[in-house]
Amino acid sequence: MPIFEYVCTRCKNQFEEIVLGQDEQAVCPSCGSTETEKLMSCCRSKMSGGRDMDAAPAAKASPAPSGGCAGCSGGSCSTCH
Repeated sequence: MPIFEYVCTRCKNQFEEIVLGQDEQAVCPSCGSTETEKLMSCCRSKMSGGRDMDAAPAAKASPAPSGGCAGCSGGSCSTCH
């Protein structure tokens, strides 16, 4: 089941919603408005070698302030490159 991100144009609340049909309108859980817009979501997938691939692969090439890559949390490039 697809999960989409929305923003309410009335109260500006951002939320996620499972939408079963393509024409189904998401309802804001905060104010109950149907005046919602679908947001562009980032995605992440895992390759068969255990490597994570994110939406911005160029970010992995630049060092992060902690000493690792921008896409790493462990601080060692040997675990993701």
